Amino acid sequence: MYHIIMNPTSKSGRGLSIWQTLKPVLSERNISYVLHESTCPGDVTELTRQITSTGQKVDLILLGGDGTVNEALQGITDFDNISIGYIPTGSSNDLARALKLEPHPVELLSRILEGTHVHMVDLGILTYKSNSEETSRLHHRPTYKSRYFIVSSGIGFDAAVCKEALSSPIKDTLNKLKLGKLTYLCIALKQLFTAKAISCKLTLDGSRSIFVPKLLFSTFMNHPYEGGGFCFCPQADNSDGLLDLCVVGDLSKLLILFALPTAFFGKHYIFPKIDHYTASSIHLQTSAPLWIHTDGEVSTKSDQISISCLKQRIRFLV
Repeated sequence: MYHIIMNPTSKSGRGLSIWQTLKPVLSERNISYVLHESTCPGDVTELTRQITSTGQKVDLILLGGDGTVNEALQGITDFDNISIGYIPTGSSNDLARALKLEPHPVELLSRILEGTHVHMVDLGILTYKSNSEETSRLHHRPTYKSRYFIVSSGIGFDAAVCKEALSSPIKDTLNKLKLGKLTYLCIALKQLFTAKAISCKLTLDGSRSIFVPKLLFSTFMNHPYEGGGFCFCPQADNSDGLLDLCVVGDLSKLLILFALPTAFFGKHYIFPKIDHYTASSIHLQTSAPLWIHTDGEVSTKSDQISISCLKQRIRFLV
């Protein structure tokens, strides 16, 4: 029995049309499944929680974008008993790119149903200090919340880009023109001229401290790609138990304009103030709250975050 969660609105409705091509395959093979259709934000998390809370082994197939996978991760109650098949129908599809998934949905579904192609993937955890005045007042102290991620997490400029992309009409327009990968580049160029760099202290694996006087952004990568194909950490290995960091400091906006396109090819480290690190745990504190994201999903700002990596925690059928 397969549980299938489908996001019909991914890539401006393309998710539903892809599902229509997959239904006959399941019928022809007499595959037993239950379809769960998300209708609003938070649905995927709740559906996944219900599916995985039985204590039994679960084969879950997700149809959606990286955000759909991220929502599903928040609802998983038992990672030991779940196998995930992923059929990308989103705009950026960085997870599919990193996992080198079969690009044709029907062929990819066939591989998932075979169940013999398995890849164990690391799981990232972001813990952040909530800056909600109401929450702090009720608890009389700062409160901390956590979110899982599988592709990347970030703070600063890249999270601000993700925040705008979630509600941008540019995204819908480019998706309809089959140019969805350009969404993040267009918004990034716009955000570049309004971003304000602030100071930041990074602590890697509890021992190594790095001070960045002016931070534009830092991204913590489980895979090489984010933002629709930006290869921010080309050496990132999604099963080594480590996160790769791309830390962008005080570059002039002119230099960033030159550096940004080179990030599609992983060549941006030739520029000064762009640094690469690896660690299994990171603590970061900034002088002012900045937007934070997990797999492109953005809901809050924070000035204090911790990030860690659980080695080979998720079983993917690829």
